[in-house]
Amino acid sequence: MLSYTPACRQLVGSCSALNVRRSQTFKAFYATIRSLREAPPTDIDDVSADNDFILSILRANASSRDAKPYFASFGVPRPQSRLPAPVLPQHDDSIPTQSLEPTPPIEHTKVSPLIASIIDPVVRRTALVKVQGPFSQVQLDSIARGMVHLEKLGLVSVIVVENDDIHRGEQDSRSAVIEDTMRLVSCLEKHGSRARPVLGAIVRLGPKPGDPETEQDFISPEAHTFPSDLVPIRSALRSGEIPVIPPFALDSFCRSVRIDANDVLGALARGMVEAGSQNSSSQVAASADASIEASGEVDLTPLRLMIINREGGVPSYARAGYPHLLINLDSESKHIRETFQESWRHTHKTSLSNLALAKTCLAYMPPTSSAVMVSHRSQSSLIGNLITNRPAVSSSLPHALLQGNRKLTPHTPTLIRRGLPIRVVRTTEEIDRTKMNALLEQSFGRTLEEKDFYDRLKHTLDFVIIAGDYAGAAIVTNEPCAHLSRPISYLDKFAVLPSHQGDGTVDFLWVALHDESYGLGHPFSVNPNGGKEGQGEGRDLVWRSRANNPVNKWYFERSSGHVRMGDWVLFWCDAEKRLRLEQERRGRAGLSYIEGWEEGRLASWIDIVQKIPSCWRK
Repeated sequence: MLSYTPACRQLVGSCSALNVRRSQTFKAFYATIRSLREAPPTDIDDVSADNDFILSILRANASSRDAKPYFASFGVPRPQSRLPAPVLPQHDDSIPTQSLEPTPPIEHTKVSPLIASIIDPVVRRTALVKVQGPFSQVQLDSIARGMVHLEKLGLVSVIVVENDDIHRGEQDSRSAVIEDTMRLVSCLEKHGSRARPVLGAIVRLGPKPGDPETEQDFISPEAHTFPSDLVPIRSALRSGEIPVIPPFALDSFCRSVRIDANDVLGALARGMVEAGSQNSSSQVAASADASIEASGEVDLTPLRLMIINREGGVPSYARAGYPHLLINLDSESKHIRETFQESWRHTHKTSLSNLALAKTCLAYMPPTSSAVMVSHRSQSSLIGNLITNRPAVSSSLPHALLQGNRKLTPHTPTLIRRGLPIRVVRTTEEIDRTKMNALLEQSFGRTLEEKDFYDRLKHTLDFVIIAGDYAGAAIVTNEPCAHLSRPISYLDKFAVLPSHQGDGTVDFLWVALHDESYGLGHPFSVNPNGGKEGQGEGRDLVWRSRANNPVNKWYFERSSGHVRMGDWVLFWCDAEKRLRLEQERRGRAGLSYIEGWEEGRLASWIDIVQKIPSCWRK
């Protein structure tokens, strides 16, 4: 039997109770002549769609912690809830008390404000979606169903249609693209949504007038848009419709011509962000008096970029061609291009161009935004990505677990974030103490004994991994051990600013830590972060954590083992290359007993770690 987190059970319970009433109200209010062309769906179809929606949420299996980004974006507090307060039975002396049924517990009648915001979001958000065909009718139905599910959760798609088999300049290519657009519109309406084809050009060819000529680390789109050009999109969103757009643009002669869909998406990302920022103050004022609910206004600033294609994610050299799970564009995009195998240029023809598209769009979108590249076979995973804003499988898990994980398939989505630069320093002189102190104190909520801390690092420091401008850091020291031939590698501090928790920085930092310590010697550790770049022998990594630390669950998943030491827990990660060699030596028997190199090491680690002084003021 499947087990789900309390957050999922709470969400599904509210879905089943409120979805029927909300669906009927929605359909009655937005009934149009176009929606009446086809026969209304039967009750069986409604139930099937509702079950599919609920199962998609359950598969996300999100904890309350995982769902915090979703609640922060969609669960905006409201002065007045749309859901009426529950009416509880009151004692009345005029009614015989013995005739009353036992009063149900109060908690069963309460509606969680978080669930209310999910089922009926206050502020709807937008997502830019590239539907990159060609797709069969069955595949298009699956994609449309996913878009409808996302709309129910408050994320409204602005879709740009592309067809790789219809080349620009071909005869009747324009009419073929329009036909694809109308097919998707029909599929969306068939699955209970309302869609509007926006067949007129909404972007203009060429750079935007007045843009300064400055060097950028991303490819600027060959198109632009003005606020007035977005009127059709804004009108569709206000009317509760999903705009579906073919890749057309106005040239200098005001002719509508077909262009690359990536240029349309790049221009829309910039234009919608600019329009959203211009209207942010008025939207805040509107939400304060709840008039935004009546106006049906939608925040134009894109929260997600979704690229739905036939290829899936970006293939990874570290996973034998299986997709990257999480990409830090700032530090990894160049390396991904350099390691992109020639055979992938035939099987994943558009991976690199879509990666460039993600970099362009995310450069304009808010820092919390992300992009996801997904196969049409995995459209249901978009709900999990929306709720958690995390990859389907964490990239910081041990490589052995990733290799054997059933969730890791050729169709696993790739989550892409703007990310942060990662660098490695090896001396205390290279550390900005002011910024490091602020990072450690904000992350741990304690005051640092600065002098004692840095005096110890002068003698023991091995390396420091720094993410961005001290948004996160991992400090590793060499702790002498009389019983072992070499010092132990000790993770002294692992810290991320609270403002960067949940944006991928934790995973980016841990992957870099893996590549610089216990993952050394493997080809997949060759990452250009300024460190050893995969060269050398991996070393066991040891660290400790308070027994009541809520992060320990995360550590348990990433460590090779742990042992309790009173108020502390000792964790360690074995050098992966040595484990692989030992496993090959023993064949299929596995490592089921203590090897010679393991004897006595645990007692030595405990002895050393217990003697490491605290760096915090008491």
